[in-house]
Amino acid sequence: MKQIFAFENKEDFEKFQDIIERFTQKLLKYQHELEKNYGLSDLPKGIVWTSEELATNIFSQVPIPAYTSKDIIYISPDLTSWRKLFVSQLEEHNNPNIKQFYENLSENHLFTIVGHELTHHSDLFVDEFDDEREDSIWFEEGMCEYLPRKMLLSEIEFNEITIIESEMVEIFKEKYGNHSLDEFGKASYQGSLTSIMFDYWRSFLAVKYLVEVSANNDVKKVFEEYHKWDKEGRKIPLTQYFKLDSLFNSHEN
Repeated sequence: MKQIFAFENKEDFEKFQDIIERFTQKLLKYQHELEKNYGLSDLPKGIVWTSEELATNIFSQVPIPAYTSKDIIYISPDLTSWRKLFVSQLEEHNNPNIKQFYENLSENHLFTIVGHELTHHSDLFVDEFDDEREDSIWFEEGMCEYLPRKMLLSEIEFNEITIIESEMVEIFKEKYGNHSLDEFGKASYQGSLTSIMFDYWRSFLAVKYLVEVSANNDVKKVFEEYHKWDKEGRKIPLTQYFKLDSLFNSHEN
């Protein structure tokens, strides 16, 4: 996997050089884990390390500076920018605990975002990543959140982000939760940052529930059921197949 650096000047590159080197070494270890246990066989062509400005305004119009496009990962290693972006998710709400968490977001949490993008390349997902997907994107996105967090964060860090995102769902469920999770992806990256992230939070929490409660911490069992749903012709929505309706009744109007 090629390492590509796209910054407007040498000073920006030098500013982020250390964190990029740390992330590159950690990513190799995570890559090996995915290859061994989670169906990663074809790597992306490269990873473009860049600034938030270039990621969201030049290379793409996606409002989040981490994404995969045409088999290339684009990501900003600028922790300060990420902290500001995550704080802005609160919109007009004044929640000191959540604000403090995002203002002090750790490098470990930022690295799980890099892991998220690599996880998308696993062959365990039944849809091609760049294809239009309308009925199961929540499962892939949720699993791409869950696996790197579970494997790369400490138990304390994992529990902390779970609590934070559960609280964010509660805060915004009336404003953004009036649709089924199965509809995630039908209007990709339209609307506010928070409305976009709302479905990522729900997807992560849904997958966490499937793995840790429904499957008694057996990730492979969850994937087996997901593949069974696909092979049987996707006759019912995936949330219904996994019997998640009751889990989200409180999150939808």
